[in-house]
Amino acid sequence: MPSIARILLTSAILLGIISLIEWGAWRNVNRMWAGNARFEQIRWGWRIVTLVQYVWTLVYFIRWPHWREFSIGWLLLTHAVLISLVVPKLFLCGVEMLEGIRYWGQWAVTGSDHRADVPRRSFITVTGQAAAGLLFAAFANGMTRGRHGYHIRRHEVPMTGLPDRLDGLRIVQISDAHLGSFMDQFEAVQPGLDMIQSLNPDILCFTGDLVNDHSDEAEPWVGRFKALEGRFGKFSILGNHDYADYARRTDEEREAVRSRIRDIHEEMGFDLLLDEHRVLDIHGEKLLLAGVQNWGRGFRQSGDLDQALNGTDAALTTVLLSHDPTHWEDKVMNGQAPVELTLSGHTHGMQMGLELPALGIKFSPSRLRYKRWGGLYTEGNQHLHVNRGFGMLGFPGRIGMPPEITELTLRKA
Repeated sequence: MPSIARILLTSAILLGIISLIEWGAWRNVNRMWAGNARFEQIRWGWRIVTLVQYVWTLVYFIRWPHWREFSIGWLLLTHAVLISLVVPKLFLCGVEMLEGIRYWGQWAVTGSDHRADVPRRSFITVTGQAAAGLLFAAFANGMTRGRHGYHIRRHEVPMTGLPDRLDGLRIVQISDAHLGSFMDQFEAVQPGLDMIQSLNPDILCFTGDLVNDHSDEAEPWVGRFKALEGRFGKFSILGNHDYADYARRTDEEREAVRSRIRDIHEEMGFDLLLDEHRVLDIHGEKLLLAGVQNWGRGFRQSGDLDQALNGTDAALTTVLLSHDPTHWEDKVMNGQAPVELTLSGHTHGMQMGLELPALGIKFSPSRLRYKRWGGLYTEGNQHLHVNRGFGMLGFPGRIGMPPEITELTLRKA
């Protein structure tokens, strides 16, 4: 448990950073609205919001180590409000820095004897504040409608050597449920589960991160996930959050959580693959389905692909479940392993971005960390699909990156 001194020091640093952001953002607002007839109301409104922000910041940080003893609903709400307020203010602070550079640069270039002759506000402030307002609206929408805006994405995957009778086989993939972030929002999540079942999957795959960190997060969801079906089976793997690594525990406590998570997969009807494979008999043909434990660049590397494929026939069409897409890049891509299709998740598309396929626009901040962060990627005859996630982690919302259910149709190349 963190010491009082550590909590106070970290809180002071955090509040100091927020104060700098607050100062820059308010300077920008003051520059724009000072002299306006409603300026006094704006100033008092800003003060009230800032006071709430500071109080909630302290509550959020001090109570975070004890969140399971506290109201998780209020904690997540606090998290959401803080992000929604701080991010637009950080943006305004950046705008103010640009405005300052513009102001002093213009004064230096014009050589004016009076700085008052240089306008204190410009197009930068006007557009910046408009953009900050849109940013705030985007966060608000992402935390309300966006978080449950379940979306089905469909891909056809051309596979060399696919048997004729497997042409058209449909694999439905879901990933990163993070059930601890949903709390008891069963009615809000059920439409997404209904969408999964409406696809009548031939094979249903879940590619890791069932929970945030605690096994009991998944307990209330067992029945709802058990109702999901796959004609030829439903299979799952573990993600980095399924190993109980993100809370202080003894080795015995950690193993107990891991064991319970593995049992919950079974109770939900999933065949949990722990560096294992299954040979599926479908329409008289065979499909090899393998699954590894988590293996990620910069994360836990428990997975053993060689063990998962041990004793298999390399001539069989192979689908691999591997939570982190960097595993595909480091261990599968460029013919390192005889795997035609790998299904991953993990990135969430950072739960924000902008995708306009008709205009060729596909962007997420996740791109800064992962080259392959969402969608279908192909290198030679090998394919990787990265699911953008069904749930949420950290930020309780999704902005331009809806929770995803993927239908992948295998096609004979």
